[in-house]
Amino acid sequence: MAEYIAFLRAINVGGSSIVRMTDLCEAFVNAGCRNVRSYIASGNILFESGVSNDVALARKIRRAIVDRVGMEPAIMLRTLKDLEALVARDPFRKLRQDRTAKFYVAFLEGTPSKSVKIPLTHAKEGLDVIAVTGRDAFIVSRPKPNGFYGFPNNFLEQALGAVGTTRNWSTVSKVVTFAHRVEKTR
Repeated sequence: MAEYIAFLRAINVGGSSIVRMTDLCEAFVNAGCRNVRSYIASGNILFESGVSNDVALARKIRRAIVDRVGMEPAIMLRTLKDLEALVARDPFRKLRQDRTAKFYVAFLEGTPSKSVKIPLTHAKEGLDVIAVTGRDAFIVSRPKPNGFYGFPNNFLEQALGAVGTTRNWSTVSKVVTFAHRVEKTR
């Protein structure tokens, strides 16, 4: 059984696509997943599965979510080992001194269909894509003149030609910590 994290796109964001985490977890159980648990209410689901084909597993989970809650979110799957390696690599390490910056990881459903020159910048939104590795993109967001921060998801999807969902670096790190804490209690 492999340990996975599913990052679901557009769940409980901005008052839309409201879904109870208990319903999502139940859908994962109905799809044959084990030890299912959620981390915060934005569609981060940790689970175990014996299915090793990500595409087939995501398809099975998506069908169960449609049956349970009536919506069909994009699902980005990563193994816990993948996330542990990503967090250990910490692509933002050298940028931490910039206290105005926010750091994000975009988990892509597939490899980008468009190639881009890195760093990829969206000056108006204050976004810099500093790396794209496989199905993951790493973004730095800085305050715009109005004081708000740009959010990278739409920009990335258009620039890379891939569906994705974005999480802040803190959430990604905390998901790994949460997974380890849960393992210790079993």
